[in-house]
Amino acid sequence: MKVGKIKKVHIVIVSGILLVAAFVLHWLGLDFWKSAVLIAATVTSGYSIAKKAIQSVLMKAFSIELLVTIAVIGALIIGEYVESAAVTFLFLFGAYLEIRTLEKTRSSLRTLMDMAPLEATVLKNGERAIIPVEEIEKGDHILIQSGEKVAIDGKIVSGRAFINEATITGESVPASKKIKDQVFSGTMIDNGYIEVEAEKIGDDTAFAKIIELVEEAQEAKAKTQKFLERFATIYTPGVIVLSILVFVLTQRVELAITFLVIACPGALVISAPVSLVAGIGNGAKNGTLIKGGEVMENLAKIDVLVFDKTGTLTKGKPEVTGIKAFGMDEKVLLKITAEAEIISEHHLGRTIVNEAEKQGLTLTNKPVDFIVEKGHGLYAKVEGKSVVIGNRKLVSKSKINLPQHAEDYAIQEEKRGNTAIFIGVDHKLAGIISIADQVRSEAADTIKKLKAAGIKQTVMLTGDNKHTAEKVAAQLGIDHVFAEMLPEDKVNHIKRLKAEGYKVAMVGDGINDAPAIALADVGLAMGAACTDAAMETADVVLMADKLSKIPYAYELAKATVSNMKQNMLFAVGTVALLLAGVLLGKIFLASGMLIHELSVLLVILNAIRLVRYKQCKQNSGKEFEEIIPEVN
Repeated sequence: MKVGKIKKVHIVIVSGILLVAAFVLHWLGLDFWKSAVLIAATVTSGYSIAKKAIQSVLMKAFSIELLVTIAVIGALIIGEYVESAAVTFLFLFGAYLEIRTLEKTRSSLRTLMDMAPLEATVLKNGERAIIPVEEIEKGDHILIQSGEKVAIDGKIVSGRAFINEATITGESVPASKKIKDQVFSGTMIDNGYIEVEAEKIGDDTAFAKIIELVEEAQEAKAKTQKFLERFATIYTPGVIVLSILVFVLTQRVELAITFLVIACPGALVISAPVSLVAGIGNGAKNGTLIKGGEVMENLAKIDVLVFDKTGTLTKGKPEVTGIKAFGMDEKVLLKITAEAEIISEHHLGRTIVNEAEKQGLTLTNKPVDFIVEKGHGLYAKVEGKSVVIGNRKLVSKSKINLPQHAEDYAIQEEKRGNTAIFIGVDHKLAGIISIADQVRSEAADTIKKLKAAGIKQTVMLTGDNKHTAEKVAAQLGIDHVFAEMLPEDKVNHIKRLKAEGYKVAMVGDGINDAPAIALADVGLAMGAACTDAAMETADVVLMADKLSKIPYAYELAKATVSNMKQNMLFAVGTVALLLAGVLLGKIFLASGMLIHELSVLLVILNAIRLVRYKQCKQNSGKEFEEIIPEVN
């Protein structure tokens, strides 16, 4: 890549020197040598253009380089050496500037790649050794101190530190990390010292996958971009035909050649991809991975946003808030329930186990005949006792009688925002354990921002009970809430919304809600820094575990699509004005080429504004301020 750039720079410099020399020779009255130098300048800068034109013809495609090559050959035939030299130089110089300015739109990815660590300090057999990251193996213990980068994904086994995770989450505020906490490759220790056991290395780390996803996303084309490319394949031969028609009607070769060059759709062809690359790069820098141009366009059109509750609108860290036993001691109830749940992967089951351990209970018995009733609970046997743990439906299905006083207690707990877990032992109701998950502090503000930004409906789909779901929805200002839903119910609801004509986005954790996320027009996964499934399933991966990233992603998508439209209108308008100028005799070959190249650069510079785009803020209850990306 670097070699190509250097060659192009050298060609531009040589061509420029030859042009200057030609003007000096003209001033000295040496017109023969002036013409020779101008032809040399044309050949020097036109060689690479002609080469690309020939390659495109061999591939049965019509490129912009083909139009320029035909025009330059025509100019040489009729003796317009100044025009031929100026056109080739301006085109080559413009192409070079395009490469340089396009690099700015990819700066976010380059910055990420520069953050990749090269070496790490490994502790083996009690001795420290600095080795390349490629030589790290799973299970190795990595020592990291202040100012050093984390080279792997793993868990802290010793020490404590404040870690800057901006490369992963986009959050610049250092996160406090302690023993058993997860750390990620590419992050940096601001202060502290930790020893980390390597769990993921090399291309398996979250950081490596981020770079891979961003690279793929920047290459993935939007519908608009695909349309423009198809349009260019028809437009280019059409311009050649029109140029011939201009010559037939006017008998002016210069006018036909000028028409040919000025009609090049250069700015139009790059108008979409340059905006998309800049927008995707900005998102990556801020911990939001948008998987390509089509996803960006779809996200900008979203009018209904569907949320999962647990782990999305709530923190996903539930706690036991109450234990009500019927006919046995509360600690006995908790112990039996925890022993039944000890092999469960469900977050509520893990919460009960954690509460039992917190209370100092020793869980010695493992469950047998363990059966999960998806979306309802589980069956198990503990110490010979038949145990049922779950919701009302499972209790009813198991033919366990639910006394009115127990039902009243459960409803009371649910209205307080708790999830009521019913426990049956040997076919009798043994108790109810209440579990609550705190609503995220930024959730209500996020819903307000989304509505202000243009979202028409917000919907919450949850497997939790109706009372708790309605309480959370009312607290956050969510328009519609549907409770006690199984994964397939969520999928059916997404289908219904799409059938009604809505553009639907689904926000979930990327695992339990994978079917609904996959079905939605746009699937968003939150807090996915350590979740491979989320990266694969979702269209938009929000690396930070923060709801505020959702309105940012939505507004960024709208700003990017708006930028694309601005570029397309400007490109089409410029070509139309130039062609009118050519036909009216006001625009000539060299001046028209200069304006054409400037229009290409202006399109790129407009897109570069997205690199510095920042989410706008609300103004004391007012609507959002106009989105104006910052410019250097």
